[in-house]
Amino acid sequence: MTFSAQTHQIRTQVAIIGAGPSGLLLGQLLYKAGIDAIIIERQSPDYVLGRIRAGILEQTTVDMLHEADVGAGVSAEGIVHHSIDLVFGGKRHGIDVHGLTGGKVVTAYGQTEVTRDLMAARSAAGLTTVYEAKDVSVHDFDGTKPAVRYQKDGQNVELACDFIAGCDGFHGVCRASVPEGAVTEYEKVYPFGWLGVLADVPPVSPHAIVYGNSERGFSLCSMRSLTRSRYYVQCPVDDKVADWSDQRFWDELRKRLDPELAEQIITGPSIEKSIAPLRSFVAEPMRFGSLFLAGDAAHIVPPTGAKGLNLAASDVKYLSAALIEFYGKDGVTSAAGINTYSQRALARIWKAERFSWWLTSLMHRFPDTGAFGQRMQEAELEYLVNSQAASTVLAENYVGLPLISK
Repeated sequence: MTFSAQTHQIRTQVAIIGAGPSGLLLGQLLYKAGIDAIIIERQSPDYVLGRIRAGILEQTTVDMLHEADVGAGVSAEGIVHHSIDLVFGGKRHGIDVHGLTGGKVVTAYGQTEVTRDLMAARSAAGLTTVYEAKDVSVHDFDGTKPAVRYQKDGQNVELACDFIAGCDGFHGVCRASVPEGAVTEYEKVYPFGWLGVLADVPPVSPHAIVYGNSERGFSLCSMRSLTRSRYYVQCPVDDKVADWSDQRFWDELRKRLDPELAEQIITGPSIEKSIAPLRSFVAEPMRFGSLFLAGDAAHIVPPTGAKGLNLAASDVKYLSAALIEFYGKDGVTSAAGINTYSQRALARIWKAERFSWWLTSLMHRFPDTGAFGQRMQEAELEYLVNSQAASTVLAENYVGLPLISK
């Protein structure tokens, strides 16, 4: 794309790439602080809302939604979970998350709903989001005149700004634009995937997430509401969705749960079915001059620990606070927050990566698990559910570790 005198020139303080929940939440928090931001998104609003993603929110994420004045939906429709259940050896065991963490909980509220709430708030405030932007690129973020270029409705646009927030996901343009050698990437790819089914049926366990470990593989019983459920089974990563009829899925899920719970499952036609590969990924650092990475642009966790959306929210918390501090709060300005953003965000990210890796390793059947490995998993699970100390470690990580204040 060639930019010339005919290019439309606009300016903002913060250019946000990506209109997923992290980009929208950052935009909302900056708006509340009086900081101008424009969001650039390559997809349509319907496409963004059509992404079926996470549905378990840590308390810190719920608090952030209220801070951003978009907490009405989660308050009205979110389902609070006080515990999680672990199924292994044909039996189910409860972990009292609420009691072990001094009253902390998680809330079931889908990412689609979070995104819709944030979109509505942005629209009501008359803030600018450019959807279906083509050929998005970032420039001079290591210099003095950072800019985002894109094409919209056949017109070339250059958005000048002070900072660029890369909230554009794992395959986005922002991390890909960082010079070779400036970023270190850490990755682990798991040798299996999750087959997920979304169905308009009541959840088998309306107030707890159920994690299953069996010789047949991992299973998960989750929910989006009291009338919509999200279920998963571990499957070979090269399986095809077409190989899995609804009946085959429900039959397999039942085989991986304890008999009582299996009998209670209400089945129905799937409204969405997909297979997702599992990976752990971290890119560091997360700041390159005036370009900051946040959310999936910088890190991916296997969904076992329900940390993806919550980590994105904590990145946004750190980044929004840093930018608000930079532009001045109560007459005081400081670059300390933007200078330490990457360090603070990564400290929490690596702890969440560790938890997600551990829980994934504990609950799934790996190619080399074998009979001995299966018994080792069951022995560790037995210890976990019968030791208050071990259960507390699980509970503390599940509800989310504290944010780092400074």
